[in-house]
Amino acid sequence: MRPFRSIALLVAAVPALAFAQGAAPAQPPAAPGPDATAPASPSPAEPPERQRTERAAPAVPQSTPEAAPARPSAPATPEEDDTGSTPSSQSTSPSEPGAPAATAPADAPVLDSLGSGEAPRTTDAQQQRLVNGAPLYNPNVNVHIVQKKRFADEGKHELVLYPAAVQVNGKFTNHVGSALSYVYHLQENFALQVGGQYNWYSDESDFNLELIDKVREQAQAASSLLLQWGAYAGVEVTPLYGKFAFFNNSLAQFSVVLSGGAGIGKTRHLIRPEVANEVEGQTYQVPARFGDTGNKFLGEVGGGFRLQFGESYAIRLEVRDLIYTARVDKVDGCSLADFEALEAARAANQPFDGLNLSGSCKVSKFDGVDPKTKKNYREDIILGRDLVAEPSSDVLNNVSFYAGFSVLF
Repeated sequence: MRPFRSIALLVAAVPALAFAQGAAPAQPPAAPGPDATAPASPSPAEPPERQRTERAAPAVPQSTPEAAPARPSAPATPEEDDTGSTPSSQSTSPSEPGAPAATAPADAPVLDSLGSGEAPRTTDAQQQRLVNGAPLYNPNVNVHIVQKKRFADEGKHELVLYPAAVQVNGKFTNHVGSALSYVYHLQENFALQVGGQYNWYSDESDFNLELIDKVREQAQAASSLLLQWGAYAGVEVTPLYGKFAFFNNSLAQFSVVLSGGAGIGKTRHLIRPEVANEVEGQTYQVPARFGDTGNKFLGEVGGGFRLQFGESYAIRLEVRDLIYTARVDKVDGCSLADFEALEAARAANQPFDGLNLSGSCKVSKFDGVDPKTKKNYREDIILGRDLVAEPSSDVLNNVSFYAGFSVLF
């Protein structure tokens, strides 16, 4: 009986051993080569959330013999241990088919697998070393490189419009006007310019008008001469130019410009400020009266800043000084001798037709009555005479701020 019992136990043990071998997980063979490494299993101490968001650093492939293809293994069934606990995580081989891919964050380093030639980005401390103050391959750092100038100003035409030119040094005078300039760039930093300016507002300052109104005094005629318009020609140089980033994605060209030129300007002087004229119980507002003091030599010097966007448009901010000679010896073409003859005829209530006056004297400016304001122009003769009674000379500096834009073509 004992031999039969041993044979029966042996027959029953064979299927159990076969079942145990089939349930055990198969281990993939390791690839040959000294540099081949197996992926490390995540540490059970780390939380599952960090395991899903981190990836190992990309490995650089080595020139080693091809690894033997991995044999697919049977799915493993987790079994409880003696304490009744289950494994917290399972290691999945990257070579196994059907393994779920972890979702990488937006700023995770990537490896150039398409052969574009771009160096791979990484968070490795060695590759993130500082080079010229900036870390290499850091996806969170943008390194901007100053580019070459894509266009040149040489040989270009520039038309500049200054809608506003405001005097900033007005002591006895105030000027506000507009200017237009044409610039031809002979070289990158040298150009020829022709410009003109019209002051649509030119009057004596409030300080000077207050002197006239309260103490019957005013500045010398030459010191308060007003500039109506001016025209000049000269040169413009660019000693300094460069570029800077504009809104992080565009480049703007800037340059410091200096200009100088000479020309001619037309001047005038205030004869009588605005007054109220009462005639037959009715009051009329008489506007200010200005007298023509002729054309004067005009010089122009200035400097400013030009900001260019693209090839065709620019903004200009400049300060210019219009220098003009001021000598007042005639008003409306009439000299001191002319005014004395006119005053004698006015006092005698005689006509001006037979007077011996100079050919430049505009007698019509001091004769007649304005039909709208009932103002008798003969009353201005004595005011004009006071301006030329003591001829004065001066050199005036009309410093103004210019703001405008230009078109290059």
